[in-house]
Amino acid sequence: MSTEFESRLAELEARVAELERRDAPEQPEARETTGGMIAYQGDVHLHGTVRWDIGYSPDAIVELPVPSASEVLAALGHPVRLQIVRTLLRGPANAAELLAAVGLGSSGQIYHHLKTLSSANIVEQQGRGDYRIAAKRVVPLLVSMLAAADIAGDLGT
Repeated sequence: MSTEFESRLAELEARVAELERRDAPEQPEARETTGGMIAYQGDVHLHGTVRWDIGYSPDAIVELPVPSASEVLAALGHPVRLQIVRTLLRGPANAAELLAAVGLGSSGQIYHHLKTLSSANIVEQQGRGDYRIAAKRVVPLLVSMLAAADIAGDLGT
């Protein structure tokens, strides 16, 4: 390999590493803990590639803000909204497509649910009328759905 090529490759790798570092969630300040670690990771290829790796101590998790977590859990706790999320995890969709996917009777109902999901930072509007799940939310949402299925006993373990 030429020196110029190696130099350019190293520069690109450094830029990618910096972008990945910036997109990673902030870790809480290190402190004394009772021990243990809760972690999840993902390498998902639903509509683009998303890689995620995060770990927190149990102590830090129980100290996370209750209002924002409660808003997310409440938004995901409605069957129609969870179906909207499942649909959007497969790729962006407009309100009419979401309406058909979840079987609601009126567009007003779908917009009501989309507003709740948007307020909880789960769904975002892309352009005019298209909705999507932001890449940085894909793995956490899949993990949340998996954890809920585990708690419900739906995993067969």
